[in-house]
Amino acid sequence: MNNETGAAAHKGTVAIVGAGDYIGAAIARRFAAGGYTVVAGRRNGEKLEPLVQEIEARGGRCIGRSLDARKEEDVTAFLAEAERIAPLAVCVFNIGANVNFPLLETSERVFRKVWEMACYAGFLTTREAARLMEPRQQGAIFLTGATAGLRGGVGYSAFAAAKFGLRAVAQSAARELGPKNIHVAHLVIDSGVDTEWVRARRKEKTGAEDFAPDDLMRPESIAETYWNLHLQPRDAWTHEMDLRPYGERW
Repeated sequence: MNNETGAAAHKGTVAIVGAGDYIGAAIARRFAAGGYTVVAGRRNGEKLEPLVQEIEARGGRCIGRSLDARKEEDVTAFLAEAERIAPLAVCVFNIGANVNFPLLETSERVFRKVWEMACYAGFLTTREAARLMEPRQQGAIFLTGATAGLRGGVGYSAFAAAKFGLRAVAQSAARELGPKNIHVAHLVIDSGVDTEWVRARRKEKTGAEDFAPDDLMRPESIAETYWNLHLQPRDAWTHEMDLRPYGERW
């Protein structure tokens, strides 16, 4: 599984900054199934071990690493490792930092921490991935956004500010890197994702034990969108796309 000259290595690496249990893990599974070596990073990297074992049991290759994406040196080292294994083909930034506090209860610490996680870390990731991709004029950088990046909501001043900033980073990077054959895309996740946390919150709010089929977005469906995005021909690249289930009101 760890032979770098194997089928996965020759296709390049896919680095995932923020490889959580749901969207990040699903993206890792999809790209590993497509023949890429996945280098996955998150806080408390030991939590990635089940994902690594699952992917390798299916014949893929995944390397899990601890990563604090707010630290420049961590991001640089993480992406440099991916590049050493094989050329970095795709970099995915997938840190959420979704919090809800009334404006007057939003502390300076909360606001700064959310900005660091969802915006500043995205800037670091984009810059360092571009630094590796630019010399060979090839690659893709995908950033996971949210509805909050399009409009602020009650209690979301910190989260919206960070996601607005991430969207701006993505737009600026796309304009600068597109002519260098580096595809930068921003994906707006405009719905709840089918996770235990989201289901628990909805249950608290509505009292419902279950939800209609496809009422929440499955992480696997989101991952398939990332996969298809990286396959786009460069004469028809998408920069920004929004994803939502058919029943979502918007």
